[in-house]
Amino acid sequence: MEREWRVPDGARDNDGVRRFVEHMALVWADWGFPRMAARVLMTMMAADEKVLTAAELGERLEVSPAAISGAVRYLTQIGMVQREPVPGSRRDSYRLPDDAWYQAGVVKGGLFKILVDIAAEGVPALGGEGSPSGARIAEMRDFFAFMQAEMTTMIEKWHETRR
Repeated sequence: MEREWRVPDGARDNDGVRRFVEHMALVWADWGFPRMAARVLMTMMAADEKVLTAAELGERLEVSPAAISGAVRYLTQIGMVQREPVPGSRRDSYRLPDDAWYQAGVVKGGLFKILVDIAAEGVPALGGEGSPSGARIAEMRDFFAFMQAEMTTMIEKWHETRR
């Protein structure tokens, strides 16, 4: 049975929306993002509603509540989705933060710092920058230090353009 997306005015192409969500999720998955989390994220991005319940997400994606649960847990942890209670119910609903990409950038940006710190520990263990492996790890350290600095600058610029 084909599920219908909730479309207030009927102007949207439901099949096109499905194809978009699945195609974008596939690209994110190819880049290493968990596929179900990508499907949920893109479903929420494509929704006109501000909040969706797990049941609504499951219905739109034709998946089990367990699949939605794991995906929204992951998305919540990385700051891409916010969970809020449904008044008068034991259920939760999910929304995209207003600054989801900025929040995720800040979280992901922290990953670069972790990689820099660990690589910095590895260089001396590998015999320093004079050894071939130490030089590779030092280059990795320097690359991620550069990425961290650039990411911070880009996020700040992005945030300024949103004002």
